[in-house]
Amino acid sequence: MLTNIEALVQASDGRYASDQELMFFQAYLSTVGTRLRAYQKLQTAEQQIVAQVLTRLKAQKFDIFQVGGQDLTAKWQRDTVRVLRYSAIALLLDEPKRFEESLLSWFQTIMRAFGAQETCDRTYAAMQAVVPQFLNAEELKLFLPILELSRVTLGR
Repeated sequence: MLTNIEALVQASDGRYASDQELMFFQAYLSTVGTRLRAYQKLQTAEQQIVAQVLTRLKAQKFDIFQVGGQDLTAKWQRDTVRVLRYSAIALLLDEPKRFEESLLSWFQTIMRAFGAQETCDRTYAAMQAVVPQFLNAEELKLFLPILELSRVTLGR
C-alpha cells in the first residue's frame, strides 16, 4: 500500500491521478477489514503460535537448537517473534515486497552467516501449519503467501 502511494505521488506530481492510477485503493479497501482482523488475531495469538511452532520443531528434531554445546532456543524465539510481527505488518499494509526487501533480505544474510537456513525452512513451514488454527480461510489466503516468502527467502 505504501509503495503504491509513493509511486502515485511521484507519477501524479502536479496533476490529478487517473481512475486507473487509483485502482489499487479499491483493491486494498476491499481487503482492509480482513487484514485488520488477521493482524489483531496474530497479535493476540503470537505467544501460542511461537510455542506451537517450537513444539513441532523439537518433535521433528529434539536438538534442533543445540549448536556447539549452546542452547539457542531463546535466540530462535526472539528472531521468530520479530519475523512474525513484521509479517503481520506486511499483511496489514499489503507490503510483502517491502517486507522482503527490507527485513528478509537483511535477515537472510544473518541466517546464512550462521548456517541456519534449514531451521528457518522448518520454522516457517511449521508456522504455516500452525496459523490455520488462528485465522479463517479469507485471512489465511492473505497471510500464508507472506509466511511462504519468509520460508523461501530465509530457508534457502
